[in-house]
Amino acid sequence: MVVPKINIPNYQEFYELRHFERGFKNTETLKELAGSENIPFGADNLLVCENIPGLVIAGEICEDLWVSDSPSISHALAGATVICNPSASDEIATKPVYRRSLIAMQSAKLIAGYIYADAGNDESTQDLVYSGHDIIAENGAVLAESALFEHKLTVSELDVKRLLEERRKMTTYRNEWKNNGERYRETGFSFKLENTVLTRQVSRTPFVPSDEAGKKQRCEEILTLQAMGLRKRLAHTGCRSAIIGLSGGLDSTLALLVTVKAYDLLEMDHSGIIAVTMPGFGTTDRTYQNSLKLAASLGVTLREIPIVDSVRQHFKDIGQSEELHDITYENGQARERTQILMDIANMCNGLVIGTGDMSEMALGWATYNGDHMSMYAVNVSVPKTLVRYLVGYYAEEADEKTAVVLRDVLDTPVSPELLPPKEGRIAQKTESIVGPYELHDFFLYYLLRFGYNPAKIYRLAGLAFGGLYDRTEILKWMRIFYKRFFSQQFKRSCIPDGPKVGTVSLSPRGDLRMPSDAAAALWMKELDSIAEA
Repeated sequence: MVVPKINIPNYQEFYELRHFERGFKNTETLKELAGSENIPFGADNLLVCENIPGLVIAGEICEDLWVSDSPSISHALAGATVICNPSASDEIATKPVYRRSLIAMQSAKLIAGYIYADAGNDESTQDLVYSGHDIIAENGAVLAESALFEHKLTVSELDVKRLLEERRKMTTYRNEWKNNGERYRETGFSFKLENTVLTRQVSRTPFVPSDEAGKKQRCEEILTLQAMGLRKRLAHTGCRSAIIGLSGGLDSTLALLVTVKAYDLLEMDHSGIIAVTMPGFGTTDRTYQNSLKLAASLGVTLREIPIVDSVRQHFKDIGQSEELHDITYENGQARERTQILMDIANMCNGLVIGTGDMSEMALGWATYNGDHMSMYAVNVSVPKTLVRYLVGYYAEEADEKTAVVLRDVLDTPVSPELLPPKEGRIAQKTESIVGPYELHDFFLYYLLRFGYNPAKIYRLAGLAFGGLYDRTEILKWMRIFYKRFFSQQFKRSCIPDGPKVGTVSLSPRGDLRMPSDAAAALWMKELDSIAEA
């Protein structure tokens, strides 16, 4: 297969029209042109891998990338998932940055892998210098890049299934793609299949920004999205108060910080924010004191309403033993707290601000019509690992008085505090029951963002968490994740409004239109096969 260059530059240092003719798009054959072997010749050619479904390669050359109507656009719409570009792009000051951005953006537009191989520095001649700037990009991300003027291989792996899943989800892309490949000629090839040793990094926290340099900007962006959503809801409803159940835990802390930011955007006094602490059977002095200190440092109105007596009366009414620490014992407290918040909101012309995060909703770790419910849920698309990151960022930027409280909140074990403490310490630790949130967030990301099957997520988790969890532990918590994710969809089908801040959301009105009774059988069967292997 021969792919000609379609766009011939003839400006500045480029004057290729002296020697070259523009290539033709429609594929012909060398036999027809020169009486030789029947080899496809033209831009409309695809190399289709016969034993790796979805691996379809096409090519363009140098200038083809830099023009507005790049051949790779048609290639991708015809089904190509990988674009290769051999190039002789000379080096001038600032050009590497532009070249890198161009290739990353082209791979994003095409939802494809883009492999760019540049002329090396030994090919420099007369007025031009070449640097060998090689780049491998995938759907907007640069996976590997050579240093300028070095003679080394640039290696990475492209995830074709990931690209296909992105294209499947993007219906506008699929509509453009339709019938675009009719004029293309396909040439088959195959690889020897073997396990690939991955060189690309697999982050343990895919929801968390990995760029330390851009950390502040990303955190501010996320917090602003949350606050702007709440700002609009407060302004639209005309509510002058925001009611938050403040437990001294991570989620309610972030929700309070976001609400304060929304009030600042509205130029409203923080006293309109009513933080309600509701000590119950499992409340520890540590979380209680942190609630008081945080409310004071942020200048919000604090109300303390103990729930022990009202819950005891409720238990008496329904015949629930206070000595039986079952799900009714726990959920009765959560629903009592929600009732209090809702009624205070009615009294104060306010909104109840939801504190639960996306990880909890993914696992169904919320009391139905308890902490599951609110009038606007600011954390609903923020996973637990990101909640921790955002609170940590806020602590770095806050005054020392607030920062001290936030740092202690970060050090406190995650718990709903619905069971009595042991020797004054938290007895009910969420991650001991449902599993580590860093694992569940990892599973959630790759399930919803890219639609990966359990075996692939299991392999990636083994690479990301090797040395921290063994494969038996990972498989154990994967079973818990899938079982809970499918069985708890009924809670997500009626979650309150809340701002989408990232690429994954559980909103039934947006990203996750999932039947409440969807079965997990296929996913669990694949996990069984992993365990037996």
